[in-house]
Amino acid sequence: MGLVVIFCLGVLNFAAHKAVLESGHSLLGQVPWLIQPLGGRLSLVVEFAMLLGAMVMVAAGSTGWAWLYALYSIVNGIAAWLIFSGRA
Repeated sequence: MGLVVIFCLGVLNFAAHKAVLESGHSLLGQVPWLIQPLGGRLSLVVEFAMLLGAMVMVAAGSTGWAWLYALYSIVNGIAAWLIFSGRA
């Protein structure tokens, strides 16, 4: 069950991340070292590595990693909401 939840959170994280990348928000210019390599997709590679790591750890029986990834997803969602609402 934990893997399914982590996977669903990962899909939401990727959707929010890609939407923020495509928004062209001015905050993206402050982290060019993460955005410019691979045509702006290096940050998506990092996102995938985090998802994969969380899924491996949860599959190994560590529920703490599931909670950490859930917390990360909440923070990620709030950040995306702030960017799209014009508050950031």
